[in-house]
Amino acid sequence: MPANKPTAPPRVLTIAGSDSGGGAGIQADLKTMLALGAHGMSVLTAVTAQNSLGVQGAWELPAEAVRAQYRSVVDDIGVQAVKTGMLASPLLVETVAELLSDVGAPVVVDPVSVSKHGDRLLADDALDAVRTALLPLATVATPNLDETAELTGIKATGERDMCRAAEQLLSYGPRWVLVKGGHLPGEAVDLLTDGTEQHWFRAPRHDNRHTHGTGCTLASAIAVGLAQGRAVPEAVRLAKEYVTGAIAAGFALGAGLGPVDHGWRTRA
Repeated sequence: MPANKPTAPPRVLTIAGSDSGGGAGIQADLKTMLALGAHGMSVLTAVTAQNSLGVQGAWELPAEAVRAQYRSVVDDIGVQAVKTGMLASPLLVETVAELLSDVGAPVVVDPVSVSKHGDRLLADDALDAVRTALLPLATVATPNLDETAELTGIKATGERDMCRAAEQLLSYGPRWVLVKGGHLPGEAVDLLTDGTEQHWFRAPRHDNRHTHGTGCTLASAIAVGLAQGRAVPEAVRLAKEYVTGAIAAGFALGAGLGPVDHGWRTRA
């Protein structure tokens, strides 16, 4: 009898910008998806000249190119989860929101606005489009505290503020919000809520400055969990475990901030 053909792994699509240094963006997304057993696919929204020291340049792609990439992948291969990252401009935010309006798969929105080095990756006038067009489509939104402050006006300095900010974010329409508290002192604590349930995820803070790509990596890991059919809290818990290990294994690269290690489990 012929051997059984191997079955395809879960299919996860990232819609994001390229990081030429390989630590964040599309590159981090695809590495994460491979490490966690998914087949990663990509829609490129922007190209950056980027290294361990920062972003030296960024060029967004035409909406037509974004639309064509998406249709090419979704209409032929199909997707079981989608993750969005750097979308750069109001036009691209609105284009991606239009495309995702009938995707029929879980969507993880990482509302990327500023890079780890402080470089702007989202135009100021795109924030309204994120609130009104993109967040209502999110199964899970994953802002860090800086992105949360930009979207809500609430600058969280503790867990009570995180709860207030999460409530405001939920008013924009996502099913779940994961407010990432990694910028606070002490434990790395994140709040996941859908307005009814609350889940707090805590992890020890590792003394490692090489953390480039943490946000992209976490959002992609959540998308993989959802593509595997996991419930949102379980997908987030497993993603948090994965990214915590990746941060602990982060390594120096170039003269600045190195990346997390997406392959840490294979080297453990």
